[in-house]
Amino acid sequence: MAVLQIVEYTDEMRDEIVHRIPEGGSGEFRLGTQVVVREYQKAVFFRDGHAMDVFDAGRHTITTANIPILDGFLGNIFGSTPFRAEVYFVSMREFPNMKWGTPQPIAFRDSDLGMVRLRAFGTYTMQVNDPQLFVNKMVGGREAYTTDAIEGQLTGIVTQAILDLLGETLKSILDLGRLYDEISAGVKAKVKDSFGSFGIDLKVFAIGAITPPEKVQEMIDERTAMGAVGERDFLRYSTARGIREAAAAGGTGGEMTGAGVGLGAGMGMGAAMAQQLRNGAGPWARPVPVGGSTFCVYASSSGPNTRATRGYDLRRR
Repeated sequence: MAVLQIVEYTDEMRDEIVHRIPEGGSGEFRLGTQVVVREYQKAVFFRDGHAMDVFDAGRHTITTANIPILDGFLGNIFGSTPFRAEVYFVSMREFPNMKWGTPQPIAFRDSDLGMVRLRAFGTYTMQVNDPQLFVNKMVGGREAYTTDAIEGQLTGIVTQAILDLLGETLKSILDLGRLYDEISAGVKAKVKDSFGSFGIDLKVFAIGAITPPEKVQEMIDERTAMGAVGERDFLRYSTARGIREAAAAGGTGGEMTGAGVGLGAGMGMGAAMAQQLRNGAGPWARPVPVGGSTFCVYASSSGPNTRATRGYDLRRR
């Protein structure tokens, strides 16, 4: 195998975090080999399985300062002798639009609606802040390491953090809209140590949406509409909407007429009965069959005292 004179990596892919040179494993280096690092990279130099140095952007020459074991007398003897090593080029770019989300709806206790199930999803941006730690903890001996390889693990950390925060702070899903910024800041604080243990920094965390199931959302919408227009007007609107939905479902003319009359009559009778009950007055009569005769039972109410019920035989009259 030829001795490497210049080591660099220029063909970095969009989602690639780390790339090793040589790609097939350790290669032959010697003192004087140069490592070229781009502005958006850092390079971790390994020999015999140990990280010997981390190179910033620029051109670096391998010397005894990078490989202390070759210092002094041994360096004079073996300085021109090839040795096996590898360089891991780490991208220091920010990696945006990484996805997170709950795998299934999570149940929360809501002060207004009782128990509700919520889904949450969004994006985050990460960046490597400790290349040597990241290579040792996450990359190992792999030739290349991309965002796909780590996204699942980081997503699990982020999702658990937001679920913990929702459990601690959420009283009602009606308050979610004003809590997004607070929750985002809380997630960044919660995951800082976990991300840091991998040599990563969470730069941006964004909530796409936290949503209840569709039926719960419909209940919220109806409650909002009722508060905006008043309960009575909302009932009228609901009645008209029910008729329209029945028509859209293919009801016949008779069915539609019956539905409209029934709904209207029901609302009118209910309102009239409620009014009489509120007034505490209003005679009413109802024919009642008793034996072979039909009686009309009459009763009236006057304040807290109710007058005696009287019966009249309708057949005799």
